[in-house]
Amino acid sequence: MKKEQKDKEIKPSKSRIAVLILTILTLISSIICIVDLYLLTTLESLKKYFYIAIAVLILIDFLLILKTRKRFKKKKEKTYKNKGIITFQVFYLLITTIFAIAVTYIYNYLGSFNKNIVTYSSSLVVMSDNKADNIKDIKNYTIGILKDKTSPEGYIIPKEMIKENNLEDYNTIKKYNNYSSMIADLYAGDIEGIFISSDYVSMFSSISTYETIKEDTKVILKKEKKMAKATTSKKEKISSGKKITEPFTILLMGVDSTDEGLAKNTVANGDSLILITFNPKTLNATMLSIPRDSYVPIACWSNKAENKITHAAAYGTDCMMHTIEDYFDINIDYYAKINFKGLVHLVDAIGGIDVEVPKDLCTDDSSRGKEVCIKEGQQHLDGEGALVLARNRKQLTGGDLDRGQNQQLVIQALINKMRTINSASKFLDILNTVSYNLDTNFTTNQILSFYNIAEDILNNNLAKDDADLVNITRLYLQGDGQMIYDENMRMMLWNYIPNKNSRKDIISAMKINLGLEEHEKIKEFSFSINEEYEKEIIGYGPYKSGSSYSLVPNFIGLSKERAEIVANRSGVRVIFKGTSGTVTSQSIPEGKRTDKFSGSITLTLSGSTSSNSNTTTPPKNDTDKDKNDTEDNGKDDQEESKDDQGKDPETPPSTEENPKPPVTVPDE
Repeated sequence: MKKEQKDKEIKPSKSRIAVLILTILTLISSIICIVDLYLLTTLESLKKYFYIAIAVLILIDFLLILKTRKRFKKKKEKTYKNKGIITFQVFYLLITTIFAIAVTYIYNYLGSFNKNIVTYSSSLVVMSDNKADNIKDIKNYTIGILKDKTSPEGYIIPKEMIKENNLEDYNTIKKYNNYSSMIADLYAGDIEGIFISSDYVSMFSSISTYETIKEDTKVILKKEKKMAKATTSKKEKISSGKKITEPFTILLMGVDSTDEGLAKNTVANGDSLILITFNPKTLNATMLSIPRDSYVPIACWSNKAENKITHAAAYGTDCMMHTIEDYFDINIDYYAKINFKGLVHLVDAIGGIDVEVPKDLCTDDSSRGKEVCIKEGQQHLDGEGALVLARNRKQLTGGDLDRGQNQQLVIQALINKMRTINSASKFLDILNTVSYNLDTNFTTNQILSFYNIAEDILNNNLAKDDADLVNITRLYLQGDGQMIYDENMRMMLWNYIPNKNSRKDIISAMKINLGLEEHEKIKEFSFSINEEYEKEIIGYGPYKSGSSYSLVPNFIGLSKERAEIVANRSGVRVIFKGTSGTVTSQSIPEGKRTDKFSGSITLTLSGSTSSNSNTTTPPKNDTDKDKNDTEDNGKDDQEESKDDQGKDPETPPSTEENPKPPVTVPDE
C-alpha cells in the first residue's frame, strides 16, 4: 500500500508534462529567433539592439531549463506554480514564434528579388500567307533553329518541340548562328519556318524592314518552360560576394515591358543600360548611360564581332555583362533589372521626385493605355511622369544619348529622395512595392546592407541642406553616328561609334572611384563667382580625333572613270567587268567596313559584260587594307534604324538599284 502511494507521488502529472513539452518548443523557437536576430546584425545601426535581444533570449532559455529541471526533481508539486510557468511559456513561445516567422518571411521575401526560376518561351513562326494553320500542317518544311545549345528559347525549348511533334521526320532543321539571318531567310522565302523567342515582335518591330512583323507572321506553336538561372547563366545566379562596404559596380537594365512582373524572360530587351560605380567610403559615384546603339565587340559572338550593344541582351544577361566588362575593362559586381511598372511603383512609393525637366515631353503611360505629358522646368514628378522623362527619346535632339542623360537625372532624384527613408520598415516597404518588377543578383544580406549605406548618406553633412546626397560624376560616351552594312540583316543600319579617347577617360574615372587607380590631383583651377558652377561631364570631349570606320562607297550609277576616283579616295581596289557604261552592281555591298575584307571589289558596267572583256584595276591607294576576312555570322537579330535615335536615317539604295549578295548561313 505504501509502495503504491509512493509511485503515485513521483509519477509526473499532466501539468509537469505540459511544462516539459512547452520548454522544448520554446527552446526550439528561441534558437530560431536567435539565429534570425544574428542575421539581422547586418543592419549596423541596429546591431547592438539585436545582440542585447540575443543575450536576453539566452538568459530566459537558461532560466526556463533550470526551472523545468527543478520542477521535475520535486516529489511533490504545487499545481498553481506549474500553471504560472505554463502561462509564461505560452506567451514566450508565441512572441518568439511570431518574430521567427516574420524574419524568415523577410529573408525569403528579399531572396525572391533574385528570381532563381525564370519562364522562357519559344514559338514556331511562319509567314502569315503560309498555308499552315497548325503543327500538323508543317511537313516538308525547312525550319531554322539556333546553333547555340545553351539558348533556352533558341535551342533547348525548340528541340523539345521538335521531339514532341516528330518534326524531324518530315522536315529539314537548319541551324543558324543568330536570329537575324534566320528571320531574313524567312522573309526571303529561303526557309518556311523558324524557332524564335516568343518576344520576337518587340525584338524586331523597331526595324524599318520589320515594322509590320506582327502582321507579316503567325505563330503555329508555342511552348513555355521554367528553368533555373543556374542552368542558363552564371552571373544572374548570384553576385560576386563582395561586401557592400567595399567599392562596387552595378549595372542597371531597364526592360521595355508593360507587364507586371519579371518572372518571364526579358533578356531580349536591352533597352536602357546604366553602369554605376559607387564608393561607400567616400560616398562618390560615377554614372554612365551606355547608348543602346553603341558599336562594340559582343562578348558571346564568334571573334567578338562588333555590333549594337543592345543586341547582346538577346543572348542573355551573361552576354550583356561580359560585353560591358570587356569593353570598359571593369568587373560588374551586381546587376538589377527593372521594368516600366517597377520604376513607376518605386517613384510613387517614395512620394515622387523633384527634377529639372529639360523640355516638354509626352509618352504613353506604363500600360501604353494613354498619353502622359510633363512640362519643362523644375517639376515634382509621380511615377508615370518619371517614366516619361526616363523613357522618351524620339522628342529629344540627341535621341538615345539625351535620354541617357535624363535617366541619370531620374536616378539622382531617387537617391536624393532617400531623405524620406527614416526606418528599416520604410526601407522594406519601398522594396515591397517594386519586388515583383525587380530582378537582381544581390543576396539578402547585401540588400539589407543598403540600409546601412542609406544611413551613412543621411548622416553625411550633405544631408543638412539641399545638396545632392551622393556626389555623382556623370559620364558621357562620346562618338559618331555611321551607317554600316550589316551582313546578317543585309541592309545599311545606323550605329553609334564610340570615341576611343572618350572611352579611355571614362574607364579611368570609374577605376579611380573604385580605388583601382590613383587620382591625379588638380594643382590649380579657376572659377567666377558670377557664373553658376556646373559639374564636369567626363568623356564629353571635345576630342580632336573622330571614331568613324572606312566603308565601301556606293559605286552604282558611276562611270568607270568616276568609280576609279572614288575607289582611290576610299582606299579600295576595284576590278571592272565590262568596258563601258555605268556601274550596275558591285560585289561588295555599300557600307561594308573596308577592314573586314581583302582583295578587290568587282564592278559590273552596263556595257559589254563578256568574260573576255577588259578589266581595269586602279592603283592601290596607300590607305588600302589587306586584312583577312573576319566577317562574323554570330551577329544578333535585333537591329534598329537611325531614326530611332532621334536622327534622320540615311535611306540606302533599293535592292533593285544596288543588289547585295546574300549571306549564306551554313548548316551543321
